[in-house]
Amino acid sequence: MVARTTGQPGASTAGDPYVPSHGNGGYHVESYELDLDYRVNSNRLSGKATITAVANQALSRLTFDLTGLRVTKVSVNGRRAARYTHRAGKLHVTPPAAIMDGAEFVVDVQYAGNPKPEDSPWGELGWEELTEGVIVASQPSGAATWFPCNDHPGDKAHYRITVTTDSPYQVVANGRLVSRRVKASRTTWVFDQAAPMATYLATVQIGRYDVLDLAASPVPTRAVLPAAQLRDFRTDFGRQQEMMKLFCRQFGPYPFEGYTVVVTDDDLEIPLEAQGISIFGSNHVDGRRTSERLVAHELAHQWFGNSLTPSTWQHIWLNEGFACYAEWLWSEAAGGPTADQQVSKAYTRMRGLSADLMLSDPGPELMFDDRLYKRGAMTLHALRKHLGDDAFFDLLRTWTRTHRHGSVTTDDFISLAATFSPDETALQELFAAWLDNYELPRRR
Repeated sequence: MVARTTGQPGASTAGDPYVPSHGNGGYHVESYELDLDYRVNSNRLSGKATITAVANQALSRLTFDLTGLRVTKVSVNGRRAARYTHRAGKLHVTPPAAIMDGAEFVVDVQYAGNPKPEDSPWGELGWEELTEGVIVASQPSGAATWFPCNDHPGDKAHYRITVTTDSPYQVVANGRLVSRRVKASRTTWVFDQAAPMATYLATVQIGRYDVLDLAASPVPTRAVLPAAQLRDFRTDFGRQQEMMKLFCRQFGPYPFEGYTVVVTDDDLEIPLEAQGISIFGSNHVDGRRTSERLVAHELAHQWFGNSLTPSTWQHIWLNEGFACYAEWLWSEAAGGPTADQQVSKAYTRMRGLSADLMLSDPGPELMFDDRLYKRGAMTLHALRKHLGDDAFFDLLRTWTRTHRHGSVTTDDFISLAATFSPDETALQELFAAWLDNYELPRRR
C-alpha cells in the first residue's frame, strides 16, 4: 500500500491526521538517489536529490516535503520546472508539461543550507549535530530536514545515498556500502538500500568511529562506535548474537542484508531504529548490561517497523507493541522474568494510570506513550495464550513473510490471526477488548 489521496492533483498532504502537514498525494516514489556533500565543522550540507516516481493520477503540480534548506534548482524529466515555490516546509513544483496518470517521471532538486532538526509534538526530529558529527533521527516526520521527499510511512522506496565528508569521519547510511573513495582530505561513501524503505527510516550517521565486526552469520553484524566504548560495548551487546538467533527462529529470517549498531559519543535520551541500523547513545553503554532490553527492542524493529511498516501512523502499535514484546521474549529465553511475569508487572502498573489510550487509534499525542508499548505487548501475550505457542509463533513468522518489505494495518494482522485461531468469536472478542477499548481488559 502506498500513500494516496483523493484530493487535488499534487495535494500537499497524504491525508494522515497524525502528521497532517507531511506526506503528499498524487504519486508513489520508486527511488531516491541522494548525493550529499557535508562539512562537519560548519554544518553545511549541499545536496542533489533525484526522485523517480509514478503518478497515480494526472498531475499538473507536484509537492514534496523539505524544511530548513534552500532550493536552488528543480527539473522534471530533464527539463527545468516551469515554476517552483518553497515555503512552510513544502516544495511545490509545476512541471513543464502535465504528467499523465500512470506515467513515470523524474524530479531533480538541488538544495543547500545548514540542516537542523524540526520541532514537533514529539521533540526535535531529523538531521542534528552531535558534539563531533551527525545523527539523523526522523521518526515520525523528520526526513524532510535533509532531503526532499514524500514524508509518509506508506510510501516506501529504494535508496542510493552518497555522502562526501571530511576523511577522519566514518559514515553510516542504510544498505550495502557499494564504494568508498578517498580524494585529498575528503572521502565519498556510497550506500545502496535495495529493500523498500520508508522516509523516516532513512538515516546518515557521521562520527569519529571505529568499526567492529561482530558476526558473519546468520546475519552480517557490525558495530560503529568511539574507541573508548569498545570494552564496555563487548559486555553490553555481548548477547546480541543470541538475540539475533532467537528472533530469527521466532519471527522468521532477518529481512535485510546486514545489521549495524551505531554508538554515538553523545548521550541520547532513547535509542532509535533505522532500516538495518540501530543507534544508541554513550549512556546506553556502561559495562553492566543496563540497557540490554533496549538492545533487544531495537533489533526486533528490523522485523516490526522496518520490514513491516505501518501504512499510517494510527497503526504504530504494530511497531512498538511487537518490539516491546520482543524484550519480554528475550528476557524469558535468557533466564530472566518470563513474559507472563512481565505482563503481570506491566498490568499492575497500568491499572494505576489514566485509561485514555485506545491501542487501535491512540492519536498523535499518545502514539509514543509507554502505555502503548506495554499494552501492545500485553495484547500479543493474550493472543499467545489464546493460540498456544506453536500457533502463535507460526503466526508471527507468517506475518513477517507475507508482508515482507510491505506496509501493514491492524486489520491485516487481525485477518491473518483469524486463520490460526480455533475460535474466531473468542479471537474477535480478545482483539476488541485489547485494541478498541480504553479500559484494560480483565486478565485471564
